[in-house]
Amino acid sequence: MWPVKLIFIGIFIFILISLFQALNIMRKHGSAVSMSTFIGRRLMVSIVLIICILLAIAFGVITPNARPY
Repeated sequence: MWPVKLIFIGIFIFILISLFQALNIMRKHGSAVSMSTFIGRRLMVSIVLIICILLAIAFGVITPNARPY
């Protein structure tokens, strides 16, 4: 169970890094790399992360909190 959560945390950190890379490209006006590259990568990885979380819950690898508060 812990390795799966560590993988999810690593993917989430990758999403945040990609978001800040897009922010850095947005600040530079004459950059050779397009900002949509980083935003698209972030979107694709976010969708994969959500699907992986849903599959992990469905197969019982991780269990959601029954009472969130």
